[in-house]
Amino acid sequence: MQVAMIGAGYVGLVSGVCFADFGHQVICVDKDPNKINVLESGGIPIYEPGLSNLTQKNIKEKRLSFTTEIKEAVQSADTVFIAVGTPSRRGDGFADLSYVYAAAKEVAEIIKGYTVIVIKSTVPVGTGDEVENIIRKTNPEAEFDVVSNPEFLREGAAIEDFKRPDRIVIGTSSQRAQDVMKQLYRPLYINETPIVFTDRRTSELIKYAGNAFLATKITFINEMADLCEKVGANVQDIAKGIGLDGRIGGKFLHAGPGYGGSCFPKDTLAVTRTAKEAGSPLKIIEAVIEINETRKSDMADKIIAACAGDVKGKTIAVLGLAFKPNTDDMRDSPSIPIINKLLQHGASVRAYDPEAMEQAKKHLTDITYCVDVYDTAKQADALVIITEWDQFRALDLDRIKNLLTAPILVDLRNIYGPDEMRELGFHYTSIGRPT
Repeated sequence: MQVAMIGAGYVGLVSGVCFADFGHQVICVDKDPNKINVLESGGIPIYEPGLSNLTQKNIKEKRLSFTTEIKEAVQSADTVFIAVGTPSRRGDGFADLSYVYAAAKEVAEIIKGYTVIVIKSTVPVGTGDEVENIIRKTNPEAEFDVVSNPEFLREGAAIEDFKRPDRIVIGTSSQRAQDVMKQLYRPLYINETPIVFTDRRTSELIKYAGNAFLATKITFINEMADLCEKVGANVQDIAKGIGLDGRIGGKFLHAGPGYGGSCFPKDTLAVTRTAKEAGSPLKIIEAVIEINETRKSDMADKIIAACAGDVKGKTIAVLGLAFKPNTDDMRDSPSIPIINKLLQHGASVRAYDPEAMEQAKKHLTDITYCVDVYDTAKQADALVIITEWDQFRALDLDRIKNLLTAPILVDLRNIYGPDEMRELGFHYTSIGRPT
């Protein structure tokens, strides 16, 4: 099939590359000429494991191309995906749909023949209806269907998620559009991947409901970790004990400094705003948002407490800046408010992240960026682990201890064991475990 992908950001690029790897002919369109130049030369403007090799492979095999010109891509396409950004609007938290609507109008002006227009961007309920209205108003003669097809990609595991998904959700009441989407996803359908067909509005809400639920699981286990610290229990054992219950499951039950990234903060905020507007407030999700914001400040307080209650004039070494491992994404990363609060309390911060330091420099300008873990720890008064990159899981702890001016280690991801750290002579602080 011929696929046009409007937007070569994270979702659009991963989706376009994977569709090409399925054997479809894909053209990715983006208005940023610098991004297109990078992609055409075989480069990748984001960090995602495996994406560079897959992109180069499909360019070489002539199934994948990139352009700033939308007309040719759309007019030859069976399906046109809208995969542009929907950031939170400043001030009210609603998703900014201006890019989606602009893309819809542009597509409407140039489509030829029957075309399935697929909204891949995360959008509030009713956006598909408005996109349909825009296209009909712009081009009354157009023959098309608008389909909702939300993405469920985890940064750092996006290719695996696209090629071996738990499910595919397709929102449309048109049998013709369903047939096209079945053909598009045929490689997965053959592998018996569940395809959930719904009406368009239900599909739009499924994405928000899924992310809000996962954010709630994270927040729940973080609150349980706080309780564990008060009563002397172990949150990791609690997570295992409840996670083995098939009704609950063990995923997203890892205590830490709170959620971040491009999806959970934006989507929880957007769905609560939509719910309020509809007169059906989501009080649980509202509480999740509030607790998650407070948690980042609480984590900074935990670091300060580990440093005898005062970090003024002290140097804090930070390992991990991205909101999660295997990505360079700094959007709403817990590291930003944590580090900023340490700076406000008079600390100096040295930091290292395997991939995110260039992105971090846009958000954190008053810290020192280091070349590796041990350079970061050198002459620091405490070491803090914020992001659980694999390379931080087997540190030379004796070397770390000798590099630090004091053997203080604050582990906000529970990578190490309290008993082990105590035996090594560290003043060790973790999340929700007896110390």
